[in-house]
Amino acid sequence: MANQSTKNPQSLFDFTVKDAKGNDVDLSIYKGKVLLIVNVASECGLTDSNYTELNQLYENYKDKGLEVLAFPCNQFGEQEPGSNDEIVDFVCTRFKAEFPIFDKVEVNGENAAPVYKFLKTGQWGIIGDDIQWNFAKFLVDKSGQAVDRYYPTTSPLTIAKDIEKLLAVA
Repeated sequence: MANQSTKNPQSLFDFTVKDAKGNDVDLSIYKGKVLLIVNVASECGLTDSNYTELNQLYENYKDKGLEVLAFPCNQFGEQEPGSNDEIVDFVCTRFKAEFPIFDKVEVNGENAAPVYKFLKTGQWGIIGDDIQWNFAKFLVDKSGQAVDRYYPTTSPLTIAKDIEKLLAVA
């Protein structure tokens, strides 16, 4: 489960999370990059289109400073039932994904990962701040602040213009 490295985080870069292999990842390694953070699921009706388009975004913008960070979540219809190894195998084999896959987390409720609690703070929810479903997307600027939130049904490719604007900021 993802954890928090400071009591009062000021940016996403103040967090340490677990990758799919259980290793600690200090998110400060992404300072200066634009991040698209997505809660993913392998058995959702949105899986094929989202992973396909997330891969396209990553391919198009990774050399310009974009990172896609995928956090598997089984809270919505139990559509991410596998182990971390099974999830990584599925994503990398079926979709040839090259972006990082992290430890399975909860995004809502008392046990929500601290990184998701931070992302949702005051951010654009219709029903409170809860994430509505798999493939909700948060766009994070180079200073580690969430600047936009997109619904699960938002096509990742439609976010490209917003990503380009953030990448252009020095």
